[in-house]
Amino acid sequence: MIEITKQQIEEKDYFLYIHTPFCGTCHLASSMLRQIEAAHKKDIFYEMNASLHEGFMQEEQIESVPCLYIKQNGEVKKKIYTFHSVPNIYTYLLEYNPQILGLHDSI
Repeated sequence: MIEITKQQIEEKDYFLYIHTPFCGTCHLASSMLRQIEAAHKKDIFYEMNASLHEGFMQEEQIESVPCLYIKQNGEVKKKIYTFHSVPNIYTYLLEYNPQILGLHDSI
């Protein structure tokens, strides 16, 4: 995962993993996201330490960590607070950006 920059926050499409360093649940969620990236051999998620971005947390009304913040076409589409499993995370990737996995919608 790559730490997100202020410029990247302005982008239209991304998956942002928000965490804090001392959160045990965050470490489990991080492990799931890293498994997905390892399987695809590419960076898929940006990451943000919530402790260092209080303004963003308040502006975007992030309720808790871990959070997978999904932005598509410049709009916040989803804030996921429960990381059930790796397959569960894949459902969001496939729904909001299958191209990131090298998959394309078939019509």
